[in-house]
Amino acid sequence: MPEIVHNASRVPDNRREGFLPALFGMPLLIIAENTVYSFMERLSPQDYGGGFWAFYEYRGTPLFLAPTSKPRFRIEGEITGFRGEVSADAAGILATLLTLSHLSVRYESELLAQRYYRLRVYSVRHPEASEISQVLD
Repeated sequence: MPEIVHNASRVPDNRREGFLPALFGMPLLIIAENTVYSFMERLSPQDYGGGFWAFYEYRGTPLFLAPTSKPRFRIEGEITGFRGEVSADAAGILATLLTLSHLSVRYESELLAQRYYRLRVYSVRHPEASEISQVLD
């Protein structure tokens, strides 16, 4: 049974292959994946050093990626004035939101803009919605 994280389900291993293409679209797949990791390095330079990421979906549609190397990450990087600690899934939501926002504008992608909006709406129901909003504002 998939792990449930705040109503999002962890994508099982047998469906991981299709997750990133469905989330980002094939044309921007490699760029988007690398951008997520880059944003995570910038958000949490002391705690994030790469590693395996879990994929989460909501109602069968890809939603966000989250690092699994630590349960919590200090957010204190150069791109936000926020200083604090968040769960791995909140950190993943942040890295995914920043990626979707940045790339939707840069590549004028309606798909990425829709994915951003969907994840942003989801994030306001997350237990760490306040921290997520503080980082993004």
